[in-house]
Amino acid sequence: MLAKFLFTDQFAYSKGDSVVVIGLGRFGGSVAQSLMRLGHDVMGIDRDAAPVHDWADLLTHAVQADSTNLMVMRQLGVADFAHAIVGIGTDMAASLLTIMALTELGIPDIWVKARTAEHGQIAQRIGAHHVVYPEKEMGERVAHLITGRMIDFIEFDDGFAIAKIHSPLPSHNTTLADAQIREKFGVTVVGLKRASQDFQHATPKTLILPGDLLIVSGPTHLIQKFAGVST
Repeated sequence: MLAKFLFTDQFAYSKGDSVVVIGLGRFGGSVAQSLMRLGHDVMGIDRDAAPVHDWADLLTHAVQADSTNLMVMRQLGVADFAHAIVGIGTDMAASLLTIMALTELGIPDIWVKARTAEHGQIAQRIGAHHVVYPEKEMGERVAHLITGRMIDFIEFDDGFAIAKIHSPLPSHNTTLADAQIREKFGVTVVGLKRASQDFQHATPKTLILPGDLLIVSGPTHLIQKFAGVST
């Protein structure tokens, strides 16, 4: 038997929304669960029976199978999926062989979890479209948050970020137009949240007060610098 199915073999996926998550450990399971909450069809694949059993009732489908075997992946209908996420983090060989299989199947959007730069570089060379480094990114995120300058932030691959920060002193009691934040600091204020008031999108006439929370976009290092300005 090439694969042990825990579901019927009749698939009815919407190609645009379907996602296959390979590796149902802490990272893969979390991503799969979030995708389900967002309304996507998700097939989870893992070579071990325990995680497949744990996720069987939580995902659209769950399979115990060898993701490095092209024939198995083809029989599972993985070629019909629009997105694939390889969450195999501890076995680099299995991760890379899985990427090769997905590339051979023509998956148009392949995401890979990598633990090292070498892993990520090889993954991209053999067909991965996106590489994420959960441990590294979480470490950087915590470091930013510990400083107290950023309340929350999302950083993208090219060093661009969107962050929530306390309004810095130079912006207090002035409009965005007068503060010239983009000109002086290289970041853009896209919105503002004031206590007991609804979120508002920023305009040149938006008045910033002490205690306001700003949603800011721009290069991460410039946001960090702007968030820490006190004079």
